[in-house]
Amino acid sequence: MTADDFRRIALSFEGAEEGSHFGAVDFRVGGRIFATLASVKEGHGNLMIGVEQQTAFIADRPDLFLPVVGGWGRMGITHIRLAGADEDTLTGALHTAWKLRVEKNQKSGKKNSSSTKPRPPASPRVKKHPKK
Repeated sequence: MTADDFRRIALSFEGAEEGSHFGAVDFRVGGRIFATLASVKEGHGNLMIGVEQQTAFIADRPDLFLPVVGGWGRMGITHIRLAGADEDTLTGALHTAWKLRVEKNQKSGKKNSSSTKPRPPASPRVKKHPKK
């Protein structure tokens, strides 16, 4: 798989949008990141998953998944080796990351809509005096 495949699949999920974070391509739902291409030069996509999911992914496919180095990796952020991934595996991994973000957004009360811009304040109501 390639970075273009990663992008295509990430954007196929409901409410997913492409953005940028510190110059790296990211994918968001409800304004929050669920995956990035920050390590694409190394041949990796990044998944914002939890430690439990990371452990399961690595146990199942140590040839494909590895933790991001440092603190981010200890929190569950996981690389997927793009060249070694097939369509089903990449889709499943991205879906896991997307679903976790949707669930976190719901728990925090954050909408999963594509619009994260605040609404303008309502215009003040003007009382009309009855005609005499």
